[in-house]
Amino acid sequence: MSFKNIINKSNFLYSSLALLLLFGACKSSPKEEIKTTDKSVEETKKSGKEEGSNKDIELTDEQMKAVGIELGKIELKNLSSVVKASGQLEVPPQNRADVTSLIGGVIRKINVLEGSHVNKGQIVAMIENPEFIKLQQEYLSILRGSTYTAQEFSRQKELKEADAGTGKIYQQAESNLIVEKARLKGLATQLKQFGISPESVSKGNIVTQLPVRSPISGGVGHIKINIGAYVDATSSLMEVIDNSQIHCDLQVFEKDLFKVKIGQEVNFILTNQGNRQITGRIYSINKSFESENKAVVVHAVINDSGRNQLIPGMYVSALIKVGSEQVLAVPVDAIVKSESKEYIFIVEEKEEPKKDDATKNKAQPEESKTSFRMIEVITGVSELGYVQITTLEKIPDDVKVVTKGAFYILSKLKGGAEEE
Repeated sequence: MSFKNIINKSNFLYSSLALLLLFGACKSSPKEEIKTTDKSVEETKKSGKEEGSNKDIELTDEQMKAVGIELGKIELKNLSSVVKASGQLEVPPQNRADVTSLIGGVIRKINVLEGSHVNKGQIVAMIENPEFIKLQQEYLSILRGSTYTAQEFSRQKELKEADAGTGKIYQQAESNLIVEKARLKGLATQLKQFGISPESVSKGNIVTQLPVRSPISGGVGHIKINIGAYVDATSSLMEVIDNSQIHCDLQVFEKDLFKVKIGQEVNFILTNQGNRQITGRIYSINKSFESENKAVVVHAVINDSGRNQLIPGMYVSALIKVGSEQVLAVPVDAIVKSESKEYIFIVEEKEEPKKDDATKNKAQPEESKTSFRMIEVITGVSELGYVQITTLEKIPDDVKVVTKGAFYILSKLKGGAEEE
């Protein structure tokens, strides 16, 4: 074989080998590229998911100082243990009265307005009835006739003592005198109940209108009458309520009943007065369950109730202090709310850098940063600026928490869109 043929054969082999390598590369490259791309997308999604769930954020020392972020620890505090209850304000039965008339009649005058204060015995209305006039006339008639009956009795008594009269006539005169005195006394008592002086009637002063008086002192409630309306003796003309002894009826459920005792302090929250708080004390506990909700009514007196402008029927929420216990607590400012949940921020410990990395970065020191993680908690009793917490995940005992400025971190974590 000539040298020229050998050269041509070698060139052919090299060309074939190059074509085979090129074909193999073209066939395998798309698979490798697709595989690498899919892996990269999967890692990106996984990284993004973990980043969103961890809810970590880093702040520099300058940022923390600028917004006043302070760190502390979860502390053990003796906070009051409470029982939550709800109820409404009521007044004792002796502090609520219906104004009625002892006799039916037509309303001729109303002397008060709704909401005005009245004293016990004050005239609130005037009522007119012809039967009342007849009652006075009957009293006056019997009073006049009793004079003759008394004189007749005296005359028969003298005759009997002188043995000039009969015993039968004397006994009849005595009986007539006793009956008239009884009738006269009964009519006088009725007149006094109506507020009329029998002495005034005996002088001929006939009263045509009967005064209706308030049975207690207090504020006038709903007035149910009008001038000219007829009312009977069973009708309520108006209501008078004395709010000076207002109290609260709280419903305590069976599971908390054993904790509640007479004398315990109660904090009331008035929802219709901007969540204003007032205090009181338990003075009575019912001995039977309410049939509707299996709860026991607990009565609590309110301190300085007259100054708080309280009205019966107001609904209240209450916290009954049943003792104290040592619980995990943080300052109130450490709690932030987001999407109806409550959170705190804890400091995430950083891993120590390797020596080679530390030596390498020594020439270019990085700015010191602190990493924070948001964890969900459940809050409990709040007292003296601290609030009880229960974490939903296990955290180190000595972990540092943000005690002040937590809302700034939440806003930064949410991109400034979080609302308090």
